[in-house]
Amino acid sequence: MAGIRIGGDAPVVVQSMTNTDTADIESTVRQVEALARAGSELVRVTVNTEQAAAAVPKIVEQLEKRGTSAPIVGDFHFNGHKLLKKHPTCAQALAKYRINPGNVGKGAKRDTQFAEMIEMACRHEKPVRIGVNWGSLDQDLLARRLDENQRAKEPLPLPDVTRGALIESAVGSARRAEELGLGHDRIVLSCKVSAVQDLVRVYRELATCCDYPLHLGLTEAGMGNKGVVSSTAAMAVLLQEGIGDTIRVSLTPPPGGDRCEEVRVAQEILQSMGIRSFTPQVIACPGCGRTTSDYFQRLAAEIQSYLRNQMPVWRDTYPGVEDMSVAVMGCVVNGPGESRNANIGISLPGSGERPVAPVYEDGEKTVTLKGETIAEDFKSLVDQYVRTHYG
Repeated sequence: MAGIRIGGDAPVVVQSMTNTDTADIESTVRQVEALARAGSELVRVTVNTEQAAAAVPKIVEQLEKRGTSAPIVGDFHFNGHKLLKKHPTCAQALAKYRINPGNVGKGAKRDTQFAEMIEMACRHEKPVRIGVNWGSLDQDLLARRLDENQRAKEPLPLPDVTRGALIESAVGSARRAEELGLGHDRIVLSCKVSAVQDLVRVYRELATCCDYPLHLGLTEAGMGNKGVVSSTAAMAVLLQEGIGDTIRVSLTPPPGGDRCEEVRVAQEILQSMGIRSFTPQVIACPGCGRTTSDYFQRLAAEIQSYLRNQMPVWRDTYPGVEDMSVAVMGCVVNGPGESRNANIGISLPGSGERPVAPVYEDGEKTVTLKGETIAEDFKSLVDQYVRTHYG
């Protein structure tokens, strides 16, 4: 699928979306580069204006020149049929289109404009995500289903009717796309909602009634811990059941915040569940009354940042390093045990303990560090471990 496989036995793909004005070529290129460096394997951009559509080929060209290969997905609402037709270079430059059936047109125009977009996908041999959202569901379809439900002997609760309409919109649109000539293997579906239990229910139902690859994500997840926890709670349940072929974590960043956080959270979800590995994992204790110094916390944060920053280099040079575990522990209670269980680990002294820090590699103590340079010495040992055990 446009250079990256989604579905079947392919790994679950991590994707993200820019929040720049796509017409601002340089800003969009910089953000796509940052998202790709963070590990986004697909990056979606908004294509909502003539200027944005005209910018897309230039963005793709700049990314190729700079060595960034993440496929670019075009996100279309309301006027996608016009933009794709008027800007064939945009239609060709994009790796994939995202179409929202609720926003392709109203009444009789809906079918015609949907067909125009699918025809462009067929002409340019592009895959399509048919993405239905709770907040932009086809209102004509929902009204029909609500009327039918009212006439039923045993009416269903409103959430059940809405979930059914979401699924009908997605699957019905996908089948219509196939009738128009789009290959079954070029279609991805999503039915996004903003509540955890609703997402679990709708994707369980969707997975039983079709075999298209599924794009998984809690839409409008929110800010900070709320967005992270809600997305993780919803997607972990579904991923554990084998539902979901590509994921996006839709976090709201603070003003000026790091857009790449959504990529890191998506990776952490998959890695913590043992589904994929992206970067070496740091095992660190939470601290207690035995760890009144913040030294182990600072070292854990420093090592975690160091590992993540090294990954763009290590990924190609040292294959398998993403599976490595590094323990940074704060006292003697669990420190030696956790350090032995990691690939490489350090057990720092807690309150009242001898001011030494044993280091373990593959279960064996190799050295005891002490003095003012423990952090730098341990980083050097981690680097040495990577060089001698991977690649």
